[in-house]
Amino acid sequence: MLLAVLFSNTDGNILIERFHGVPAEERLHWRSFLVKLGAENLRGAKSEELFVASHKSVYIIYTMLGDVCIYVVGKDEYDELALTEVINVIISSVKDACQKTPTERLFLDKYGKVCLCLDEIVWKGMLENTDKSRIRRLIRLKPPTDF
Repeated sequence: MLLAVLFSNTDGNILIERFHGVPAEERLHWRSFLVKLGAENLRGAKSEELFVASHKSVYIIYTMLGDVCIYVVGKDEYDELALTEVINVIISSVKDACQKTPTERLFLDKYGKVCLCLDEIVWKGMLENTDKSRIRRLIRLKPPTDF
């Protein structure tokens, strides 16, 4: 199961979080643990360079994408290899939604589209869609029409 997908800025502020099957009382622990992990290891990291960690039989893949840190946490069938596929789909979709590697400002401007992408990629802790064109088609936002 995919336990969490988190996005934070370089200062450690959470921009987006999605938890699946994690009790509310453990979420604060995971937030602080992941932000601390990123603060220690992502300084000076290249964009899209993947890092791997393990904590209490749980696997973590994390990276920088522009000014945004991305963390994906999984257990059981979602080991390092499966999480690598998940984070690559997320990276691709975020870059597609922002139309380039995002700065924090651009990421927040495209917040709604990024959330829709996440909802199409991960559903109830399971990887749902990996095809970029399918995700793009599913999240297409149409402007309101005048009646």
